[in-house]
Amino acid sequence: MKLYTFPGAPNPRRVAIFMSEKGIDIPTVNVDLMKQEQLEPAFRAKNPNCDVPALELDDGTCLSQVNAVCRYLEAIYPENPLYGTRPEQIAQIEMWNHLCFFNGLHSVAEVLRNSPKWPEGRALTGPYDYRKIPELMARGKQRVSDFFSDIDNHLADSEYFVGGEFSMADITALAAVDFTKWVRIEIPDTHQHLLRWYALVSERPSVKANTRN
Repeated sequence: MKLYTFPGAPNPRRVAIFMSEKGIDIPTVNVDLMKQEQLEPAFRAKNPNCDVPALELDDGTCLSQVNAVCRYLEAIYPENPLYGTRPEQIAQIEMWNHLCFFNGLHSVAEVLRNSPKWPEGRALTGPYDYRKIPELMARGKQRVSDFFSDIDNHLADSEYFVGGEFSMADITALAAVDFTKWVRIEIPDTHQHLLRWYALVSERPSVKANTRN
């Protein structure tokens, strides 16, 4: 297998933390997103969606999208499960993983990719060009604020996102919270439950080994 990635970017970082937690070591190939190498014909032939991470299997099949990659790896490396083992737990992890992606990571991307400094035509990831909509920056910032409030409320009664065990939902939430720093948004001091959780997960070796300096 071979993993196409771009260290430091939020979605590749989610897979990197996941692999570190499970002790998985796969050869990697860096695809420089800043140079738009993901759009070059050689990579597009492997992954028509033109994004990273992407996992190339031994038979040449290429899997993209974080959840697909991590679900595949969870299936072949079942030790230390990060998607849960009981039906209700699995469903809750999937639920929070999606909410943290859509309400967290997606909201920050809305701010970043519609900002004046972002390349024109690259408002969304993928093979197609989409124009920036500056008005979406304000909506994105409001969505980030609401995301912080929602997860602070949730974490009032939970050490991690789903009970007392670190999971894929925590990985996605951490990536989302750290991504807010790219647009200079910080966790409000009033969100003590979120701050407690953030300090806890930031100390994990897998997170420290995959933190952008």
